Amino acid sequence: MNRWISLLLAALLVAAAGRTPAQTAERGHGEEAFNTRLVGAHGLQGRSAYQPLPVRQGERRIAYVGHHAGEALNPLTGAVETNGTSVVDVSDPSAPRLLTHIPATGGASGAQMVQVCASDRLPGGDAGRFYLLRSNGNQSHEIWDVTDPASPRFVRTVAEMGRTPAGDQHTHKNWWECDTGVAYLVGTVDGWRAPRVMQVFDLADPAAPRRIRDFSLPGVQPDASGPIPGGSGLHEAVRLGNRVYMSYGTSTAGVVQILDRKRLLIGDPDAAAPLGASPAALAYPEIGRIDLPSYWGAHTAMPLLGVEIPDYAGNRDNATRDFLFVVSESVANRCQETRHVSLMLDITDEAHPLPIGTFQVPEASGDFCDRGGRFGPHAPQWSMEPPFYGRLMVVSWFNAGARVIDVRDPFNMAEVAYYIPATTERTAERCATIDGVETCQVAIQTNKVEVDDRGLIYLADRADTGLHIVELTGPAAAIVSASE
Repeated sequence: MNRWISLLLAALLVAAAGRTPAQTAERGHGEEAFNTRLVGAHGLQGRSAYQPLPVRQGERRIAYVGHHAGEALNPLTGAVETNGTSVVDVSDPSAPRLLTHIPATGGASGAQMVQVCASDRLPGGDAGRFYLLRSNGNQSHEIWDVTDPASPRFVRTVAEMGRTPAGDQHTHKNWWECDTGVAYLVGTVDGWRAPRVMQVFDLADPAAPRRIRDFSLPGVQPDASGPIPGGSGLHEAVRLGNRVYMSYGTSTAGVVQILDRKRLLIGDPDAAAPLGASPAALAYPEIGRIDLPSYWGAHTAMPLLGVEIPDYAGNRDNATRDFLFVVSESVANRCQETRHVSLMLDITDEAHPLPIGTFQVPEASGDFCDRGGRFGPHAPQWSMEPPFYGRLMVVSWFNAGARVIDVRDPFNMAEVAYYIPATTERTAERCATIDGVETCQVAIQTNKVEVDDRGLIYLADRADTGLHIVELTGPAAAIVSASE
């Protein structure tokens, strides 16, 4: 009992301050910033954070933060709660305020992925409401009504996950089209050979989901044999216009696939089962594909379309081009793996994606391999709205924090800013065994990043440090503030 009282008092002190405690010199490391400034932070009750999602709800700004599996004391309720979703009011980014925590349900732990849609944009649903779509551990995907962010209300489970023939069960990242209601959920479908398959749903009315189809690479379907393409399966889908950009493999055996959205949702009208799982039905929506080396995966593929290349202005043809920014995720501590990179693909000819360059953080710039934890890319921002989109790409880089890349000329990407938060007494150790010796160190693990229309960057820390809100300064700030 004394232990929980101590935890409660510590958590209350952190909540009162509205920021994570100061770094101690004996443990971890301090803040490092280049063309950035910390605006505010919150400890998130010491929960391992996966993804931050800032949303404008009326006059308020709310950040929904998905968490990895685990549990922590919630001082707002006085109970130890399984990790789920933190709801943080960031209207004043210098003083984030935790409104509530939504634990995972049904015995699940963690709710990593969150998406939010306003009913004013959805074709169905009750007017004037906001709905949250989230993964629920590895068990399911579910909908919550978050119209009152401080009092979320469970609406329903969208889909329960199945099992692979080997018994695996997963969920992961979802994408929800607020303008149509179509949702691309990632998780296990009974009998499919990879644990992560895309499950497409119509969530135009969040209270009445309608399953459209299941989809993956040919060779993953239940009746296939031989090697399973795409490693662990689909990591995520990103939709823009009539295209869906698919990333398979995460950190190994990566595949990037470009789909025709209409063909994906309607299927081949001449087929006996247009939305079935035959090899032909799965191949029908594909426009382009590139298979990466076995040692790199495809975690995320973010489109940058209609980019005017300044140096090509004098060329008659193809001076305006389309690109995909692709990330292969680092997964091992202290560099005990292949070095992962961020790739830029030219997809102007969609049938023939072509790598044109990489972005990397030099290890020696921070002795990152010896700092502890993972060093390498994880994921870029998802927002495709001003002021960042088409100008700056922000990428989480684990112990190297958030890196800000100028992508206005994708052939010549350049880093213009970075921010590495300071560790705190909450920051969890990360361990690695090298030559039979285990070493544990404390280091920031910036897991995911997102941006908003105020020009702010949100960093979620995997190692229990919390949420950091950062703004750009100097030349980097000038890029997002410049008028077209």
